[in-house]
Amino acid sequence: MDHSSGIRASLAGRYATALFALAKENNSIDAVQSSLGTLNEAMAESDDLRALTSSPVLTRDDAGKAIAATAKALGLDKLSTNVLGVLAANRRLDQIPAVIRAFSTLASDHRGEITAEVTSAHPLDDKQIDALKAQLKKRVGSDVSVTTTVDSSILGGLVVKIGSQMIDSSIKTRLNTLSQAMKG
Repeated sequence: MDHSSGIRASLAGRYATALFALAKENNSIDAVQSSLGTLNEAMAESDDLRALTSSPVLTRDDAGKAIAATAKALGLDKLSTNVLGVLAANRRLDQIPAVIRAFSTLASDHRGEITAEVTSAHPLDDKQIDALKAQLKKRVGSDVSVTTTVDSSILGGLVVKIGSQMIDSSIKTRLNTLSQAMKG
């Protein structure tokens, strides 16, 4: 399943596509994907980092310095750090989650894997992600790469999206369904 053409159409997709091309050229797809995974986890756990990426009041210079310090503290690779700098310079730090998802999809397509976008109410640990990958592999019949997003509004459970297929076992959806059924 090639998602590349759809990805390139979005703003985040253009950044991710450029980053992927550089990573491929430098044989560092795995290093970049690992760095972006680390950044994604940090954003899920840090209110300060989320505030930094969404702050409209930070100057480009301050945002650039803050994201460079964050990248250094997280030990991110050079290509990822450079793209974060470009995002900061262009006042696009809010695009980081979408860039991470798009890059992951491009890397998975490159490896011939299927990508699942998983939304949970709380961050998933490695053991939970491995168990989820195993279940998804049984369901789709091939290896599945997982990108995770945290959305506390779903209350609990998971929302899994593979291509156009969505598996929604979130508590929020179950409550909404129950509410609709009670209305008659």
